[in-house]
Amino acid sequence: MAQKSRTIFEDVATAERPVTAAGAIDRGRSDSRGLIRAWLIALFALVVAMIVIGGLTRLTGSGLSITEWNLVTGTLPPLSDEQWQREFDLYRASPQYQLLNRGMTMEEFRVIYWWEWGHRFLGRIVGLVWIAGFLFFWLSGRMGRDWVRRTFVVGALIGLQGAIGWWMVRSGLEEGMIAVASYRLAVHLGVAFLILGLIAWQVNLLGRREADLIAARRLGEPRLFSASTGLMHLLFLQIVLGALVAGIDAGRAFPTWPDMGGGFLPPDPLALSPVWRNFFENAGTVQFIHRMAGYAVAILAVIVWLRARRSPHPVTRRAFHLVLAATVLQILLGIWAVLSQAQLHVAITHQAVAVLLWVLVIRGRFLARHPVAVSLRG
Repeated sequence: MAQKSRTIFEDVATAERPVTAAGAIDRGRSDSRGLIRAWLIALFALVVAMIVIGGLTRLTGSGLSITEWNLVTGTLPPLSDEQWQREFDLYRASPQYQLLNRGMTMEEFRVIYWWEWGHRFLGRIVGLVWIAGFLFFWLSGRMGRDWVRRTFVVGALIGLQGAIGWWMVRSGLEEGMIAVASYRLAVHLGVAFLILGLIAWQVNLLGRREADLIAARRLGEPRLFSASTGLMHLLFLQIVLGALVAGIDAGRAFPTWPDMGGGFLPPDPLALSPVWRNFFENAGTVQFIHRMAGYAVAILAVIVWLRARRSPHPVTRRAFHLVLAATVLQILLGIWAVLSQAQLHVAITHQAVAVLLWVLVIRGRFLARHPVAVSLRG
């Protein structure tokens, strides 16, 4: 009796399982994978815009201009002089106005109001785009259970981010506050980058069919994947530290480099009591930690790049060339931000390049696990 022919995948542990589970994208309509990927790319672009506009909202001091959270009625901006006056009166009752912006005119208020309203409106658009896409792909049967779970997690984080945003704003409306709490700002930015990273990973997964990913994983480079994972974690920590710097305006504290006020350490690095407060609220100490973490990211990026240079896969090598280039650019922008005392255009460019570096590291990590194979001729 003739033996059943074997497939090329039968020598791996997953050989006895089907390549895709029932109901998965590749078993559905031929356009499902591309459509879902396009939806996620649109979400990705919106989240990037949210991060950039959020940074501009903070840098322009606009984040506390709207003192209420109305999910539905707050969608529309003031449409009459009476509505504008009501919003202005609410702001004038806030600590930020009383302590920092007393005497602000209506025209000046409108400028900061539009920044915060635009940021919140874009957040609503992000939520609606996720809801519309998720319901369409789920109810039409274009997504299997695995992708329903993956994309639902993204949506849950988007909803959580809205709640965190209001939790952050409320901290700035408490007595004696002229800005939001730096701890809450760090959480808000950290969750934004987490959402961005999850979407980026899913977009990469959808760029190739499931069978191609399984074949590619057999060629993966575990050591490079582990090293890039470490770089990703360290970079995430650095991004959160950057939010702490921004939250207490520590970027303007010591406009010198490589020293800080004439020395390696800033003056009075442990001046606050209890001691732990210095690591979150002492401008010199927080900036120093951010600088040191930046150097650590640079060192690890070089190590990962040196390992990636030995990769047999040209696409993987090029991906980590880009990671190193973006790291160097980000360090130069960080130094420029310090020397310029965080001027608006420098600070927002620094934040935008952080987004670019984050996405490039995730892409390099993905290619370390799922390299793109080339022919011998290639």
